Amino acid sequence: MLKLSSACSSNDSVESCLDCLLKALAHNNVEASEKILEMGVLPQLPALLSSQSSCTPKVANIIAEVAKNEFMRSPCVEAGLIPPLVQLLNCKDQEILLQTGRALGNICYDNEGRSAVDQAGGAQLVADHIRALAQNTDPPNGKLLTVFCGMLMNYSNDNDSLQAQLINMGVIPTLVKLLGIHSQNTSLTEMCLIAFGNLAELESSKEQFASTNIAEELVRLFRKQVEHEKKEMIFEVLAPLAENDVIKLQLVEAGLVECLLEVVAQTMDSDREEDMAQLKTASDLMVLLLLGDESMQKLFEGGKGSVFQRVLSWVPSNNHQLQLAGALAIANFARNDGNCIHMVDTGIVQKLLELLDRHVEEGNVTVQHAALSALRNLAIPAVLWIMQMQLCCLCLADAAVQLGTNTKLVERLVEWCEAKDHAGVMGESNRLLSALIRHSKSKDVVRTVIQGGGVKHLVSMAMSEHMIMQNEALVALGLIAALDLGLAEKDFVGANLVQVLHKLLTDERSAPEIKYNSMILICAVMGSEPLHKEVQSLAFIDVVSKLRSHENKTVAHQASLTEQKLTAQS
Repeated sequence: MLKLSSACSSNDSVESCLDCLLKALAHNNVEASEKILEMGVLPQLPALLSSQSSCTPKVANIIAEVAKNEFMRSPCVEAGLIPPLVQLLNCKDQEILLQTGRALGNICYDNEGRSAVDQAGGAQLVADHIRALAQNTDPPNGKLLTVFCGMLMNYSNDNDSLQAQLINMGVIPTLVKLLGIHSQNTSLTEMCLIAFGNLAELESSKEQFASTNIAEELVRLFRKQVEHEKKEMIFEVLAPLAENDVIKLQLVEAGLVECLLEVVAQTMDSDREEDMAQLKTASDLMVLLLLGDESMQKLFEGGKGSVFQRVLSWVPSNNHQLQLAGALAIANFARNDGNCIHMVDTGIVQKLLELLDRHVEEGNVTVQHAALSALRNLAIPAVLWIMQMQLCCLCLADAAVQLGTNTKLVERLVEWCEAKDHAGVMGESNRLLSALIRHSKSKDVVRTVIQGGGVKHLVSMAMSEHMIMQNEALVALGLIAALDLGLAEKDFVGANLVQVLHKLLTDERSAPEIKYNSMILICAVMGSEPLHKEVQSLAFIDVVSKLRSHENKTVAHQASLTEQKLTAQS
């Protein structure tokens, strides 16, 4: 390989030199690239790129070929190839644009070439080309669009600031348009999907995606796919997009759920690895769609929706992934009070209890956690319209009694309250135990919890780092003291309840609600002689007296009442 400038004085000899280089690269790219680097060919190429002669496409092709090798990308940047290549993006010749797009795309791949392209304004020129060419479905144009999309993908891959730059350029609506117009072009479609996958990770992209018909296009494309790999590619775009509530609803309206249910039906009995992976992705995505309030209600359809019915059938299935997805879906449906009432009425509680029983033996902690979460949501009412209040509370109270007097369930919950290796299960079990007492307000439930050994866990829960959990525990313990102090006395003493309450009242970080409920509980346990003695020995009167000047009026008022009660019984 002779130096191009000296050996190739005429255009013909330059062409033949370039042909030789291309032939060598085609024969053994790595070896030929090493030689090109050794012989100092790269610094001579900018001059050949500047003159838009018939050589230009070949020079750009050579750069594209050598830049397939990682070790050649930095030398290409150092040889000053980026600015003349970006300049070529201003020409109209399709072959030059094609080879230039390839060259820039390959140099940009995971390399500092990106910043050089950025400085030269290359991304904007490519984005403008894509916009201008979007409507043209001729095969050569499709090839050029594929190369340009690939170039932008390499340019921005794993780089938040460059991805944000493309979003600001309005690339997303253009790429969505390409997906619709060029749906028959497999290579271009795949390139768009990869680009979407990159851009969709950025929160700022969601608003732009939501303003397009991306949901319809992706669902339409998904329906056409037969191959596992192609479905996976679409799933990778759907997952980050479905985190946005507006897009969730768009996907539901576009019919994604029906597609997902079809995937589940096709793969649920298969033990092939790829089918199991697809089943997991489809069912996980289904649960994600239910996290949006509007999309969840649309799919619930008053409990009569085919989607809701299908999801219910997953709970008693023999597939752990479907059991998990079914329980999580029910937990999501149960975020709405009306849905809770309907589900309790239709016997969903029994299905979840049976699922928990099955996993006592099989021991799948994730499924246990999901089932407990669903049961807790079903047992927690929110404020309803006054007309509905009585019905709601009755139904949920019934559910709490039904669960809370189930000795086997309560014993199981108490076991899980000790699952220190599984913080999620432990937390959910404690909260469910508390919820059963708070929503049933039943002496039978309280007795079942005390006899099942649940008191000590509720006392521990009162010391949780989460204020909500502390409060739930204190209210439940207050009800235990009010409904059956005699039976609970021994457990209260054994769990050091009085010392815990002393800590909560003296800790400046304790929220007003915690201080208030701690004092209520102190008053409630004064009817027990051993607990009364402990209260006296810890000088609670001094602690409570200080709280009379608390900035929170409710706390200050309760402190006065508590002080009066402690003084009267001292």
